[in-house]
Order: sequence, then structure tokens, then C-alpha cells
Amino acid sequence: MNKKIVLALGGNALGDDLAGQMQAVKHTARTIVDLIALGHQVVVTHGNGPQVGMINLAFEAAAKTEAHTPMLPMSVCVALSQGYIGYDLQNAIREELLSRQLDIPVATLITQVEVDANDEAFRNPTKPIGSFFSKEEAEKLAQNGYTVKEDAGRGYRRVVASPKPIDIIEKQTVKALMDNCHVVITVGGGGIPVIREGNHLRGASAVIDKDWASAKLAEMIDADLLIILTAVEKVAINFGKPDEQWLDNLSLRDAERFIEEGHFAKGSMLPKVEAATAFARSRPGRKALITKLSKAREGIEGKTGTIISQ
Repeated sequence: MNKKIVLALGGNALGDDLAGQMQAVKHTARTIVDLIALGHQVVVTHGNGPQVGMINLAFEAAAKTEAHTPMLPMSVCVALSQGYIGYDLQNAIREELLSRQLDIPVATLITQVEVDANDEAFRNPTKPIGSFFSKEEAEKLAQNGYTVKEDAGRGYRRVVASPKPIDIIEKQTVKALMDNCHVVITVGGGGIPVIREGNHLRGASAVIDKDWASAKLAEMIDADLLIILTAVEKVAINFGKPDEQWLDNLSLRDAERFIEEGHFAKGSMLPKVEAATAFARSRPGRKALITKLSKAREGIEGKTGTIISQ
């Protein structure tokens, strides 16, 4: 049966620099179009770690020149990364579609994601971004409203919060494009973090985890399946130990128990399992699949990957 799928691309699907990205998306596009060719409706989301890092570093370097170019807010950096990653992705997907005689439009949507100003993450920003600064430079940044912390004796770095997404601002636009048979690239880099102030959306000094944002999007557009792509074929408990166990299926109860027992690393698998579990819990019948890019089709067919469901 054809499914409405949100496909969350991992970092290995995009490469680490401009040249690497252009090569990586060609391979990624083939997998995406494989699913479309089977009749599935696919919405593509993606991370932006290396890309937003490059944007930050470039503007930080420019700020130190005679030009004194201002450093950009994190929300603007995410917006820039959405644009140029989407540019490469949509061209690669379009080319792959046309090579298979599939005349399906592809569009990248600059997407804002609402976060709560009272989210606990804002009280203790921990996500380091950009380059290192001296103590004097850090003090100037702090005077200009940036949060700066010492990083293991190596200098000072800007840090931002990582709040949970509570709404996808452009969800109706995503639905409208899907209803008109477009392939939509959206929620890039977790979305541009914004705080609602009446009718105004204010950019926040934050980064949103792309797996959590993808799960929220999948819930709001009533997707059947959330696929979170990563570097491994399946989720494991006791990873790297003699009693390592790869998991084919996870109930919500088992997923929550394994999370509590600390089986998943905070910086890698934990947010993927948490986001997948949240989506599967959001309504009966919804499922999440965690697997690697090359195994996405087999995962949908139930042949591999880890399925999380009620």
C-alpha cells in the first residue's frame, strides 16, 4: 500500500562541504526517487550540521576583518543553510525523476518551526557553534547579547539552546504542495527556530534537532511513516559490547525502557529513538523506521531496519 512518508536524511546523505554535498545528493536522490517510483508520497527533511557551521565560521571571520561584517543570528544562518542545501537536493531529485520519465515538481520550502520561549533549554544553552574566541572577544560578544562559554580550556565559544519544536509554521503550505503532487523539501536543519509574539515570529538563538522537527512535521501532515536515516542499518542495545543486540521491532514500552536504561548515546541515537517513539505514540497505526539510506526501501518492506510502533 502506498504511504505518505517523511524521510529525514542523516548527515552522510549530504556530505561535509560544497563539493562533497553535490556528489552526495546525487546518490541520495536515487534512493528518494526509488520510493517515489513505487508510488509513495515523500516529504524530505534534512540536517545542516556542517553547512550551518561553515556559514557561522565565514561570518565570524568576516567580523574580524576591517569590514566588521556583523555576525548573523542563528535563525538567519539556518535559513541560509536551508536555501543552499535545498538548491542541491531539489536539482538532484528533479534530475533523477526526469531520467525515469517522472514529471513531478520538486520544491524547497524555507520553513520556520515554533519553539516555546519558556523551554528549559533556553535557561542553559549547551550547543556550541562557530569558532573559538579569546576571553576579551568573548566578553565583547556577551555585551552584545550572545551566550559564550569556555570550552575545555581551548577558548570560548558561542552556545545556543536546543528546544523542542511545538509547531511547524508552514505546515499548511507543505500540505498544499503535497496535495498538488509536489515533492517537498522542508524543515531543513530542524527548521528556523522562532518564538511567537502575537502575529510576529521572532528568530531564536537556538538549533532544533532535525529528527524531533521531522517527527512533529510527520504528525502534523498526518504521515503514515517517519523514516529516520542514520549510519547504521538497525538500532542496537548494548552497542559495542559482547551482548550487543540489534533490534528489528520496538514497542513503545520497550523503547521507553531502553531510553531510561541509557542504551542510546545522547549525541547520536538517543534523539532518533525519542523522536521516532513520539511519532509512533501520536496516533494508532503510525510507525517509525530507523535505518540507513541504502536500506530505506527494504525497511519499508519490513526486511530490515528497526520499526517502532504501538
